[in-house]
Amino acid sequence: MENLDLQEIRKKLDGIDNQLVELFEKRMALCSDVAEFKIQTGKKVYDGERERQKLDSVMAMADSEFNKKGVYELFSQIMTISRKLQYGLLVRHGQALETGFTMVDDLKKEGVRIAYQGVEGSYGHGAALQYFGQDADVYHVKSMEDAMVEVEEGRADYAVLPIENSSAGAVSDNYDLLVKHNVYIVGETELAVNHALLGLPGATLEDIRQVYSHPQALMQCSQYLNSHRQWRQVSMENTAVSAKKVLEDADVTQAAVASEIAGKLYGLKVLQPSINYNKNNVTRFIILAKDPVYCKGANKISICFECAHKSGTLYNMLGNLIYNGVNMLMIESRPIPGRSWEYRFFVDVEGTLSDPAVQNALKGISEEAATLRVLGNYEAQTDK
Repeated sequence: MENLDLQEIRKKLDGIDNQLVELFEKRMALCSDVAEFKIQTGKKVYDGERERQKLDSVMAMADSEFNKKGVYELFSQIMTISRKLQYGLLVRHGQALETGFTMVDDLKKEGVRIAYQGVEGSYGHGAALQYFGQDADVYHVKSMEDAMVEVEEGRADYAVLPIENSSAGAVSDNYDLLVKHNVYIVGETELAVNHALLGLPGATLEDIRQVYSHPQALMQCSQYLNSHRQWRQVSMENTAVSAKKVLEDADVTQAAVASEIAGKLYGLKVLQPSINYNKNNVTRFIILAKDPVYCKGANKISICFECAHKSGTLYNMLGNLIYNGVNMLMIESRPIPGRSWEYRFFVDVEGTLSDPAVQNALKGISEEAATLRVLGNYEAQTDK
């Protein structure tokens, strides 16, 4: 008897679901009419006040608190889907997001100057040569920001900077600098990282008291370094700079964490090879240029956006990617200076700016985000 009752209930549910689908399609047809009106009048798709009033209205129709919350969620989703339909129609009518990017056949690599942070023998130096070739015209600057300024002010054609490490995570400061400076990501390269402990030619492990390196390198080698509690770990701006310091100070109690290439360059002794705990340690470097261009083979897009500090806003932003079938590769958040507990989000997705699905997604995000900036469209590379 229970089974028969359950089957009857399910039939009734199926009937209601059929009606819901029919009503949903009727609503979407009307939303298309709304979009046509907005296209003709230039009215924005997203009207936060109108949506708030609508949600209050439908919640008032429900009886219980549980149903009120359920109706709120249901209609929030329906209106989100409606907006995405309207954004797609806007794009098809020539109202796509104007990104300012131009497609080119290839990046110019001949007769160009490339800036990197650090000194000769640094991983940035290695990444620059890996991407542009061993005979490339590369030069070093002191800080990450200096490299961006070199490009921004036209002294360098490109800058090569680390953005993410497979062990230590994001190079957070560089995300902030991407927003501060008018430069664009036009490529990337991945460099295998293999840290060694380097000391003066006459030094031994027993002599060491201070170890110098970039904070990320110290983090990547923390298991080994922390096993020597008598060693003081000191942060430097670059791994190769650390190696150079050990050479110049000529103090046998000092050691550096850097590449064996840096060790050879500065005449240092490898006290312990391969001390990073993750032997598949890779750093991703981005290639920055002054002009917003992307190549035909571009398959990765980096964006950043800010959204209102309230429940559901990030979900709505990312919903534009999901609805359009755009695959998200990475998301990183950074606090917005001067605005407590508010964040800027950096997102990498698959695709090219000429793809209609990407255009629809970016249009939706731009309409609802406080700010949106396309940081670059480039070809994802893996060089290990």
